[in-house]
Amino acid sequence: MVNRETGRGTGGRRPRDEWAWPSSSLLGGLAQGERERLLALGAQVRYEADRVLMRESEQAGFVVILLDGVVKATGRTHDGRDALLAVRMGGDLVGELAVMDGGLRSATVTTCGSVAARVVTRGDFLDCLRRHPGVAHAVNASIVTKLRAANSHRIDFTGCDASTRLARVLHQIAMAYGERAGQGAVIRWPITQPELATLSGAAEPTVHKALRRLRETGVVSTGYRSIRVDDLALLSSLAFDQD
Repeated sequence: MVNRETGRGTGGRRPRDEWAWPSSSLLGGLAQGERERLLALGAQVRYEADRVLMRESEQAGFVVILLDGVVKATGRTHDGRDALLAVRMGGDLVGELAVMDGGLRSATVTTCGSVAARVVTRGDFLDCLRRHPGVAHAVNASIVTKLRAANSHRIDFTGCDASTRLARVLHQIAMAYGERAGQGAVIRWPITQPELATLSGAAEPTVHKALRRLRETGVVSTGYRSIRVDDLALLSSLAFDQD
């Protein structure tokens, strides 16, 4: 069940003005006035873990502005598996592509732990873009950034072996979504080995072996629903210095 939150936050969530959104995110990159216009839309809600926010192939009637927490976007493959396509966290916008072009959802979006967000109807969102060019420009730039990242992901993996691809995936996730801790970073949302295999373009047993080697060499360590990169510099070397 969805619970509405006030701007003060509940259940241990931080008040809105204390959320530290990355400058690379949509909310983090907006000027204060434009950010306030966007955050004035819709209703603030809180979702628990494993809640499906939108489903692939459904008609789009709303967007979700993530305030805090992490979600994952997955797509169904031809053989019925769920492929992990992207990860989004506080400061990001999800569901905008189908809302803007009027098409069907291209992915299923599911929460990875508790998530605070604002849900905005398609009409209100598009009206905001028409009325406020600065917000529209930022949303368009955000979409372009996502497309560039997807292209870079495909190009970076060309000609790489599975171990290198896994190292690149872990490095990208740690740099974009990890919490820095000394020489490393902690990824505090649950990512499964099948999901790592999908992102790496490798078979699950291959990823299992590669992940074990990374643990044995002190590059990463794994815990309950989390992965810790113990040495980002070494992981970067394994991921990129072989080119």
